[in-house]
Amino acid sequence: MGFLLLAGAIAAEIAATTAMKYSHGFTRLWPSLITALGYVIAFGLLAQTLKTISVGTAYAIWSGVGTAAIAVIGMLFLGEGMTVAKAAGIALIVVGVVVLNLGGAH
Repeated sequence: MGFLLLAGAIAAEIAATTAMKYSHGFTRLWPSLITALGYVIAFGLLAQTLKTISVGTAYAIWSGVGTAAIAVIGMLFLGEGMTVAKAAGIALIVVGVVVLNLGGAH
């Protein structure tokens, strides 16, 4: 159940961050509200996740997957460019999350 809650926290964070881009510095109402609500949901689900998953593992997965997903969304839908450095960074995030999971969470 913990990883399902974590997936929900990640999805909410991704939605909130994407909406933040469209809020234009919190000057547009609906994207600003989606941003706020998304982060409230993300942190609420992350807090529930910590009941069954260690904080280091949960936070590393939450922040790593969220960061990589936002970078990909930026490239695919927001016109942000792909560089070798950006691709390497995303790959390192993915590898880091995998290594943390293989290390065994307690």
